[in-house]
Amino acid sequence: MIDHAQRARELFMQGYNCAQAVACAFGDVTGLDVDEAARLSSSFGGGLGRLREVCGTVSGAAIVLGIAKGYSDPKDYEAKKAHYALVQEFARRFREANGAIVCRELLSGVEVAPGGVPEARTEEFYKKRPCLRLAECSARILEEMLGLSPNV
Repeated sequence: MIDHAQRARELFMQGYNCAQAVACAFGDVTGLDVDEAARLSSSFGGGLGRLREVCGTVSGAAIVLGIAKGYSDPKDYEAKKAHYALVQEFARRFREANGAIVCRELLSGVEVAPGGVPEARTEEFYKKRPCLRLAECSARILEEMLGLSPNV
């Protein structure tokens, strides 16, 4: 079995954004290759295009949940209700572990460059931000919710 949290960590360290790191780590679940998952999740990094809204790792997890457990029939109210409950449960667990699901709240107290331009991935970048840990946390929660066990 894949250790998805470790995979998400590796992907983030390679330069993928927070949403991409989580979405790409679950290719074995979604059936998407890294290129497809990266493109699908690329807009969600930095809390939606660096707007600091919902944490990108949460959005990446929502993409995985949608592919793995989502619904497609717009008239299937029960499936919609069940899926939203699943996403809300993920958000509850993430919030419980980290205090928030909003990027700007998670980065509170961290000096970040203003504007929409991504910051360079330097050693200092990784030291000051919780993003790597958040990607791992999202992946662990997803593993639990999807009934997956990492290979240890």
